[in-house]
Amino acid sequence: MARKQMVIESEADEDVNIDLKNIKQTKDMSLSSLPGVGPATAEKLSQSGFDNLMAIAVATVGEIVEATGLTENAARKVIQAARASMDMGFLSGEEVMQKRAQIKKIPTYCETVDMLLEGGFETRAITECFGQYGSGKTQIGHLLAVTVQKDDPTAAVVYIDTESTFRPERIVQFAKGHGLDPERILQNIKVARAYNSDHQMLLAEKIEDLIKQGLNVKLVVVDSLTAHFRAEFVGRGTLADRQQKLNKHMHILAKLADLYNLTVYVTNQVMAKPDTFFGDPTEAIGGNIVGHNSTFRIYLRKGKKGSRVAKLVDAPNIPDGEAAFYVKEEGLEAVTV
Repeated sequence: MARKQMVIESEADEDVNIDLKNIKQTKDMSLSSLPGVGPATAEKLSQSGFDNLMAIAVATVGEIVEATGLTENAARKVIQAARASMDMGFLSGEEVMQKRAQIKKIPTYCETVDMLLEGGFETRAITECFGQYGSGKTQIGHLLAVTVQKDDPTAAVVYIDTESTFRPERIVQFAKGHGLDPERILQNIKVARAYNSDHQMLLAEKIEDLIKQGLNVKLVVVDSLTAHFRAEFVGRGTLADRQQKLNKHMHILAKLADLYNLTVYVTNQVMAKPDTFFGDPTEAIGGNIVGHNSTFRIYLRKGKKGSRVAKLVDAPNIPDGEAAFYVKEEGLEAVTV
């Protein structure tokens, strides 16, 4: 094993001084055409999820070292060569607008909620819903798993369940309420129970493998995002480690959303701020890490006469607002004034 490691390192280091200007700039380059990457190293990269140049170009040196066993110097050259072969330049505002034209929205078919979100839950984005128990977070996750298939019968859903809250019976009720075949809807939902934060992160990383195997994933639900992190990292001394790990998890989800034009819906727990004397003391778990990584943030609370209220508290292009609705057996129903 030691001799094999030396061979890999010597082959990589031999190419360390390669002139990056001579790298052919084409997106069709294979992994083995990168300096220091032979068939064995290319296979290790692919098995670790780095199966294309873009994945390598945006990777860290540590990730490449861990995946291949290369030296840091060799890994750095592999990343630099991948970047040199890619068109990593800036886009014009017009090009960004054209890219955003591909974005779709998953509606809830509840008038008030869809109006609040200007059509529904957006693809290429993470939408976080936080609120107390019974506020409707999980209900919306179940509903989206149905409505995404109403608009696209080929769509598949990945549901990462961290608190054993997924109920197929609820999916059946929503499917019948929208005139869909419950059996077909359930077949297109892939559910995984996460037992700890490491398992949760691993499941998120495996979603890309499902997509590459041909599964048309259009929605990823994580219910809930912070439950395991909150339980495992107790005390102020573990806060930095928890936030760093949570940040990595959300970056994986954001990458999936952007690369595959899918919607990521996460639920989040809340806590009461003890230093709040006026107004609502409710605050989402995860602090700025979750807040900054979420594209849209919705605060759910219980309203009058059994209703729920969704308050849009953060969005890049939609004004803040509120939507009242009832959670019914067949779906969400708007509260009419």
